Amino acid sequence: MKYHAAIDLGASSGRVAVGIADSESIEYQVIHRFKISNFTDPNHGLVWDWQAIESDVLRGLRLARASFPIASVGVDSWGVDYRLYGENGNPRDPVICYRNERLAGVMDLVMDRHGRERIYAATGIQFLPFNTIYQLAVAIDRGELANAATFLMLPDAMNRFLCGSMTQDVTNASTTQLLNARNLDWDWSLISDLGIPSTLFPKLHRPGTILGSIRGHGELDGIPVIAVGSHDTASAVAAVPFQDEQDAIFISSGTWSLIGYERDKPNISADALRLNLTNELGVQGKYRTLRNVAGMWLLSECQREWQSQGQDLSVDDLIAAAADVPGGQFIINANGDEFIAPGNMVNRIAQQARSHGGTSPSTPGEIARCIFDSLAYAYRNLIEEFESIEGRRSRRIHIVGGASANQFLNQLIADTTVRQVISGPIEATLLGNIAIQAMALGRLADIQEFRRVLAQDPGIRAFTPSVSPP
Repeated sequence: MKYHAAIDLGASSGRVAVGIADSESIEYQVIHRFKISNFTDPNHGLVWDWQAIESDVLRGLRLARASFPIASVGVDSWGVDYRLYGENGNPRDPVICYRNERLAGVMDLVMDRHGRERIYAATGIQFLPFNTIYQLAVAIDRGELANAATFLMLPDAMNRFLCGSMTQDVTNASTTQLLNARNLDWDWSLISDLGIPSTLFPKLHRPGTILGSIRGHGELDGIPVIAVGSHDTASAVAAVPFQDEQDAIFISSGTWSLIGYERDKPNISADALRLNLTNELGVQGKYRTLRNVAGMWLLSECQREWQSQGQDLSVDDLIAAAADVPGGQFIINANGDEFIAPGNMVNRIAQQARSHGGTSPSTPGEIARCIFDSLAYAYRNLIEEFESIEGRRSRRIHIVGGASANQFLNQLIADTTVRQVISGPIEATLLGNIAIQAMALGRLADIQEFRRVLAQDPGIRAFTPSVSPP
């Protein structure tokens, strides 16, 4: 039996896993986990340590290859960030991090110049200050595109490193806010208006495309590289075990919470613009109408701060401490722009709680409870907004990703939203990545078959709200 290797790069950690998937079962094993780091470059600000990421990916693949017969490799990562390449195809550094402070105020300038309605009507993408469109606007002003021939979003930059391919997956291209939501090609009119060279934009491919074979990496050479849902949320949502996607909301919960619903067509209505919804591309022709909400980034930044002060608190420690704090005392707007940049998170949370007219959380348990309560309220409010434009009530919330293991938060979400919560799979992104590779090689028929297999997983749990839904 041959295995698929899944490379999943998150904004704080990465992993290489191997797995198999067919119409009867799906199994996987994480082979290598590693930290993903960024650092402050004196000329460019916050940048990714991309060479270290490449090294860890190769290490994971070699460990996988040493123990398993590998049939294929697939790569997914976070969206919006990219790598530039010169005329000779060689990569150019640095790889700018989306939390880089040079992006401050750029989104507003671009919207004022080109029109919020015009940009949304073309792309259907949520306005976020770190979208690729604004990163490229800064790159133009700084002269960084002068000698650039093309760019690739980070999963396809990794594919380039592995097999030499120079095309771009549509699921991650949709996060740029430069892809036309209707014809699924680059929006050449918008690109021209922005003054971005059209030659910079690579050809597009779809998930399931065989991009080539690994070359130049010794014992790994010859393994096929398959395009998956290269935006990690596309792979994660592929692994949501919907019973009926028309009746459910998903939350892909990790560093960010991506909350929304899956449909066959994008929603680019005036109401969608008012709610600042995004219409990202999923796999097999699906759209993910959703909005980004702050996620476990808030907690992980607090953990990092406490650790620097000598308090090494695990997520389990903080959940236990939060459970002893009465709910509803400390509420913040978890999606506030002031929480995007790293550093000083504990104080920023306390300050916003105080500005909202409440008392400030101070202990780690109070801060954690504030984060959990605020996320649950943010989810509830957004779900109600979804329903106001959809004209229907969703009965279930599917939570996948790392935070789906937080049973305290799952129950809190069920109680706050008054909806059943289905948690799991935890490693949804890895499973979706593996499944797309299996489909490309004919081992799974389609997403529906894959989801039927997932729904049988005994690790999937249901949480019932403490009060009955209306």
